[in-house]
Formats: sequence, C-alpha cells, structure tokens
Amino acid sequence: MCSTLVGHPIDLVKVRMQTQASGTKPAFNGTFDCLSQTFKREGVRGLYRGVSAPMTAIAPIYAVVFWGYDMGGRLTRKHYDMQPNEPMSLNMIMFAGGFSALPTTAIMAPSERIKCLLQVQANEIEKGGKPKYKGMVDCGVKLFREGGIRSVYKGTFATLIRDVPGSVAWFGAYEVVKRKLAEAQGKEPGELSPLNVLFAGGIGGVANWCVSIPPDVVKSRYQTAPEGMYKGLGDVASTLMKEEGPGAFFKGIGPAMIRAFPANAACFLGMELSRSLLGFMD
Repeated sequence: MCSTLVGHPIDLVKVRMQTQASGTKPAFNGTFDCLSQTFKREGVRGLYRGVSAPMTAIAPIYAVVFWGYDMGGRLTRKHYDMQPNEPMSLNMIMFAGGFSALPTTAIMAPSERIKCLLQVQANEIEKGGKPKYKGMVDCGVKLFREGGIRSVYKGTFATLIRDVPGSVAWFGAYEVVKRKLAEAQGKEPGELSPLNVLFAGGIGGVANWCVSIPPDVVKSRYQTAPEGMYKGLGDVASTLMKEEGPGAFFKGIGPAMIRAFPANAACFLGMELSRSLLGFMD
C-alpha cells in the first residue's frame, strides 16, 4: 500500500501521457509538466485520481504474485527433482517469475481498466465534458451494465502480454543483483541488509519497466478507447506505428522509470521482511 501511495501520482502521469491523442497538440510537454498542470488544476486529489482501484486490489495482487512465484518455483523443482531449499538457476527463477503473472492477471486486469479510465477522465473534463464516472465502484458498475463482464475485463490479454515478460525481468533482475551483492560480501542472499534488498528490488523494478513499457502503452490505449475504436490489440499497435511512429510505444517511460525504483524497492523489502517474520513465527 505504501508503494501505491508513493507511486500513484507518477503512474497517473504515465497513463495520461500514454493516452494523449495523436494528431493534436500534446497537452503535456513531459513528466514534470504533467505533474505541475495536474496539481494546479486538480490539487492533491487530482494526483490521486483512480487510486481507489489499485489500493483495493494491491494486497490481493501482491499476495497472488508471490504465491504464483512460489508455485512456479515448486513446479520447477519438482520437474528437475530438486530439494525444496536447493537454489534455482536463473532460467528457473525467470520461469517462476513469468508463471506468477498468470493468476495475477485475473485481479490486475479489471483494476487496471478502472484505474486508467478514472485517470484519463480528467482530460475530458478539461475540454468541457462531464465526468462519466463518480469513482471506482460507479465505474465498475457502469462498465458491467454497458458490456457485461467482458467490458470489465477488457484488456486482459494486453495485461498478460505486459506482465509475463515484465515479471520474468522483475524477479530475474532482483535475484541476480541479490546474488551478486551476496557474493561480493561473502554472505548468503538471505543475509543481505535491508539497504541491499532495497537496491536489488529497485533494479528489478527498472528491469521490469524496460520490458513492459511498449505493451503497457498498447494496453492503456486499448482499455481507455471507446468501444469499437479498435478491432483488437494488433489494430492498436499498427495505428500507433502509422500515426505516431515507434516512439509512441515508449510514451510514459520517463514517469515509469521514476516510479519503478522506489516503488519496487519498497515492495521487495516488504516481501523479504514478511518472509522473515513468518519464518520467525514458525
């Protein structure tokens, strides 16, 4: 929850920059211009527009992420007839990381859909339009009424395309950095200081977004587009390429990277502390 509170304003900037329409003068010149304009027009509340959806989903999402990672590790160890505490190779870690995204998408996709719609709604209000959604629950109810469960889960495959390779990079980079730090200090990875864990977690977050940003742009465009605007994800990608060029697939990379290090450093430190606490309680 702390990582969401810290990172949400930057995530809002990322989504707003990703969903700026092509062929028109950009509303924002960059990350800090977007932050500044949002704060001037909407105040602190505007910076946290759409935060209710990720705040509601964050605990179950990360619980499922790390459960999925653990299950992926167990499947890998079973396949190779390894002992429960035997260290996994990097390839095994990356497989477990990718596997973790599969169950998580069931929670992540509707949360992302609602969050993105609420975040970009303010752009329409600035043009003189009226807000369509009053909040997270109202948005979810209206989506369901308009298109059923399919509308609520619009962009699920896009979320999966983003999160499977992203999770491979996320866990892979985290474990590699942890092992290198432990090797340099003559320690076991589990003996690293909180500062080392924070650093490894931050690098994991940066690696994640290096891989995830192009599919995230496609996902954001698809999830916030009016019904019928695109035939599918391929149509979104081809339209982006034709109208805006390859640079469009990296829109929002600045705010994504600014958010990636601190948010993911906090996430992995929390995970490691929870593991230690649960191990102590056992």
